[in-house]
Amino acid sequence: MRISTALATQRPFFSFEFFPPKDDAGSRQLFETIAALAPLRPAFVSITYGAGGSTRTRTVALAKQIQQEIGLTVVAHVTCVGADRSALRDLFDDLARSGIENVLALRGDPPPGAPFVPAPGGFAHADELIAMLRRNYSFCIGAACYPEKHPEAASVEDDLRHLKAKAAAGADFLVSQLFFDNEQFLRFARQAQASGVDVPILPGLMPITNFGQIQRFVAMCGATIPPKLRVEMEARKDDTKSVEDLGVAFASMQALELLHAGVPGIHFYTLNRSPATRAIVSALLAASAWRPAFSTTSR
Repeated sequence: MRISTALATQRPFFSFEFFPPKDDAGSRQLFETIAALAPLRPAFVSITYGAGGSTRTRTVALAKQIQQEIGLTVVAHVTCVGADRSALRDLFDDLARSGIENVLALRGDPPPGAPFVPAPGGFAHADELIAMLRRNYSFCIGAACYPEKHPEAASVEDDLRHLKAKAAAGADFLVSQLFFDNEQFLRFARQAQASGVDVPILPGLMPITNFGQIQRFVAMCGATIPPKLRVEMEARKDDTKSVEDLGVAFASMQALELLHAGVPGIHFYTLNRSPATRAIVSALLAASAWRPAFSTTSR
């Protein structure tokens, strides 16, 4: 199914993101995670790239395997990093032949410690990749957005200009970077809409399961941890189970508040593990949290 269709017709709308495993043990864990989450009937699952496009081949292979063998709708991540236009066209041709209808078009991150440099004959920005896809293929196209602005953006206004360019180039939906402050996301969504971005924006949530790990993630992507949450994390940092319990509780409250605020759905960064995400989504389904508290359509 095309994600644009699912967004217009499917409630509840939850999606899960995975990364390509590095070895056979990781592959087994990934498919165990997918099997555990599949009964929650996600609208889609997405498969990421490694830094510098390092897992491009594995990403495509996994996308095809998950969609063809497990039957879940897949969004394949594709980045500009390390690939010229001809290589990208070959990749998209392969995805199209395999029945993959959805891609997330990204500039991508360079290898750690290196600046981004376009590949010779490649694309410099995600909107260029999106425009090529719109001209030459029939994919449903997603793009990334940053509630607390992209780390390389000069300002919030500069970041919104880049976001508007992605939408204008042909993006059908947006998926946000992880965040822990709902008000920042909702403010960003209002600003994006006011600037002319009129496509659905899916908030991205990452349940906290490891204190050190989440600190590394937020440092890389420019997200912030609210002071009260950080205090609670610090108090539990030496108790793994307690950190996980806090993460599930906090992400459940985040998702509930966002759904009541009218977001179209929630995208979960799973880190290839199921328990936290399964607990959160199961709770939301039980609470019927996606149903609006009231309707204004008759006014």
